[in-house]
Amino acid sequence: MLLFVDIWVSCNWNGIVVWQKAQSQNTMKSVADAPQFELDSQENPPVVLTSELRKVYTTGFFLNQKVESLKSCSLTVYKGETFGLLGPNGAGKTTLLKLLLGIIRPTSGRGLLLGKPLGDHTVKQRIGYLPENAYLYDFLTGWEFLEFAAGIFQIPKKIQRERIPQLFELVGLSLKDARKKQMRRYSKGMLQRVGMAHALINDPELVFLDEPMSGLDPLGRYQMRETILTLKASGKTIFFNSHILSEVEKICNRVAILAKGELVCSGSLDELLGSTNTYRVKGTGGDWEVLKKWAPNIQFGADGLWEGELEEDYYDFLASLRLMGGTVVSMNLSRPSLEEFFIHKIQG
Repeated sequence: MLLFVDIWVSCNWNGIVVWQKAQSQNTMKSVADAPQFELDSQENPPVVLTSELRKVYTTGFFLNQKVESLKSCSLTVYKGETFGLLGPNGAGKTTLLKLLLGIIRPTSGRGLLLGKPLGDHTVKQRIGYLPENAYLYDFLTGWEFLEFAAGIFQIPKKIQRERIPQLFELVGLSLKDARKKQMRRYSKGMLQRVGMAHALINDPELVFLDEPMSGLDPLGRYQMRETILTLKASGKTIFFNSHILSEVEKICNRVAILAKGELVCSGSLDELLGSTNTYRVKGTGGDWEVLKKWAPNIQFGADGLWEGELEEDYYDFLASLRLMGGTVVSMNLSRPSLEEFFIHKIQG
């Protein structure tokens, strides 16, 4: 754990810095032949940008087998967005996250993180990361651990004294537990809160969260969701993986779905699921010509019922239908849930 943290924040230990620079140079060299990005000047430039990113692992006893974990992945995340990456186990989500963080190098393709090539160690001071299973120091308190992390980031003591209690308040961990209790005595939810505070200790512009709600009870999920929404309201860019689709639907501006290493789709919830003001309405009676103006795709059944999709204000429609002597039998949102859409994409 100590080695990883030191590598992550670019300590001044000569051996580690040299290793990081070599890794960064090798990363850029390995993707040098990939197509160049052409970024348009725009008010909201992408924070994360990948083009045909691909990762192949060599496995087997004789290292003669190749497994393509990620296939030509191209996606964009803009500043201030909360972006959700979805997919079943083994879809390539964690591989993509590790590529973006510079933990592993791509086989081919290119990527930019905060305007810098993937693997550029100068970016790491500006990002935060919460892994799915954070390995923390058992015999430190949560407060001591954040002080340790803040020291690695060379955050002045005065700022530490202000920021650490603010972070514990944000993630919902009491200062008594943070100061007095060693982390070996923390519950799963408490450890997750410390991990989230650790990811935010350097006040990052971009936060990566890998399954932040994994293993949490309903109260823990609610508190984690509120923390993410607070970060979203403060203008942070958040990129996270999750299997809990109902939470993703409440939090995210945009989502992408990975399946078997391929990017199946990407877009806003309205783009993928449809507009939130579209209703599937079924009724009887009324004037056919008027009904068709409200619902152009209306269909009439042999049982005297009609059915169609309504995209206008349904209050005005109900008032008009009442004047025509018609009756509504049922009316429901025609937009599927994210879970229904996800299952359809994965199984389809």
